[in-house]
Amino acid sequence: MSDTMEKDILRGGQFLVKETKCEDVFTLEDLTEEQKMMRESTKEFVDRELWAHWERFEKKDYAYTEECMKKAGELGLLSVAVPEAYGGMGMGFVSTMLVCDYISGATGSFSTAFGAHTGIGTLPITLYGTEEQKQKYVPKLATGEWFGAYCLTEPGAGSDANSGKTKAVLSDDGKYYSITGQKMWISNAGFCNMFIVFARIEDDKYITGFIVENDPENGITLGDEEKKLGIHSSSTRQVFFSDTKVPVENMLSERGNGFKIAMNALNVGRIKLAAACLEAQRRIVNEATKYANERIQFKTPIINFGAIKAKIADMATNVFVDESACYRAAKNIEDRIAMRVAGGNTHQEAELKGVEEYAIECSILKVAVSEHVQHTTDEGIQVFGGMGFSADTPMESAWRDARISRIYEGTNEINRMLSVGMLVKKAMKGHVDLLGPATAVGEELMGIPSFDTPDFSELLSEEKDLVARLKKVFLMVAGSAVQKYGPNLEEHQLLLMAASDILIQVYMAESAILRTEKNAKRFGEEAQATQIAMSKLYLYRAVDIIQQKAKEAIVSFAEGDEQRMMLMGLKRFTKYTNQPNVVALRTQIADKVAADNGYTFD
Repeated sequence: MSDTMEKDILRGGQFLVKETKCEDVFTLEDLTEEQKMMRESTKEFVDRELWAHWERFEKKDYAYTEECMKKAGELGLLSVAVPEAYGGMGMGFVSTMLVCDYISGATGSFSTAFGAHTGIGTLPITLYGTEEQKQKYVPKLATGEWFGAYCLTEPGAGSDANSGKTKAVLSDDGKYYSITGQKMWISNAGFCNMFIVFARIEDDKYITGFIVENDPENGITLGDEEKKLGIHSSSTRQVFFSDTKVPVENMLSERGNGFKIAMNALNVGRIKLAAACLEAQRRIVNEATKYANERIQFKTPIINFGAIKAKIADMATNVFVDESACYRAAKNIEDRIAMRVAGGNTHQEAELKGVEEYAIECSILKVAVSEHVQHTTDEGIQVFGGMGFSADTPMESAWRDARISRIYEGTNEINRMLSVGMLVKKAMKGHVDLLGPATAVGEELMGIPSFDTPDFSELLSEEKDLVARLKKVFLMVAGSAVQKYGPNLEEHQLLLMAASDILIQVYMAESAILRTEKNAKRFGEEAQATQIAMSKLYLYRAVDIIQQKAKEAIVSFAEGDEQRMMLMGLKRFTKYTNQPNVVALRTQIADKVAADNGYTFD
């Protein structure tokens, strides 16, 4: 705890304007022995109960999903994030991420059920519930005796979550609310015992949350199971409430606080969703590599062909980068929670504020990792060729299951705009100093650039210098856009989307580089040779994306001399002194993965 207090923990979004030392990031290599044992037991459960029976999940075996959830409850896997006072393990945020990560790799059906129950089905009560509510419901949810679901989305209320029409009317005697309305896309609806329901009281500006027990005799009916592209055995149904009576003591938090509950639950959901996409990618890389090592064409294993090596290298690189960024943010959240608890906050307050502090990073991770898992599954099919398109191999189902991750917990489009919008709001509140650094970048553009050749002899020094300049690209683009449009910036969605892609690439690339630098210092450069190659390869790809998105923004809102100056700045800020040999990097990565017959960097 003293280390946490002594360390100056960066606030959410400050990674952009403050230097992060590699010693200050948490990596998977920092796991404690207890966490490693938890990871192994989680993987054993997944291999035994889920991976070995993946075809059952494709055949809409909802009962098997529920059975596996009960087994997970018996093993304590549903209670990792629940405080000990309510029957849980009370583990830190990193441990909850770890379980979410490794339990989610075999099938999207189970990971959706698990995430909906442990996250949005349970967390709103542990974070916002009264002591009585927590004592009554949380122990049952922690053991899997009861399962939870979350009713926010309606036919007319998706991304605009506060626009729901479900009504809650107080009875004449003031003892209960009658809830009437329709909810849709409700995960776990078919077997849950309790719903978190959001409804509007009278003409309140904001919705209110309620804990509603699932009693069919209390005006609750379910639609049929939805026919979905993927996550076939995740129970997804509409839920109809007709004068459903809910005791007043089951209101969650205060009247009109529902929108805040929903948004904060989604912040946690976003980073957990990113974690849930990690093990899926590892397993796909493993399956694709094994197949490529065994599949003979033109008298040689296809892993020996450059076209396949490029795919394996890019897939493995994505996993490594995603791990780096997810666990970096998870430890930031854990440290912030610990700091708040030490400062006198309750666990509830500390966790709420701790996660809320890093809402920007949560949105970044949700977008980046969900898009990487889609790319990885797509390339996995391609490595398998015709067999990948067959439902007899798990690649086809993995591709379909991955598709939902870009939609739920807020679409990637919403999250892109949120990441930049939240950063600008933080700057306006004085929590992140964007104005000073953005002004400095503007002055730098007006000055004469240095033509000295820098000394990049130290490991990853050029890459770190380049990341620092990529941050200047964001400050240049976003700073100019804010100056031009002010509070109306949120109306310019295409610019926000371009700026967010720059922000995302900066965070992801820097996370991988810092992880690699930290591990090279303690394990030696030779032991980290492949990780160094992956960090360099990702940064090279990130520079390409940033160049494209920044140029798109600059030519769209700047004209004349301002446009020319910013385009020159973009060229300067994205310039390599020593271009990496991309083919050599990909070959090095793929050869290591092929030799290990899978992904071995976690």
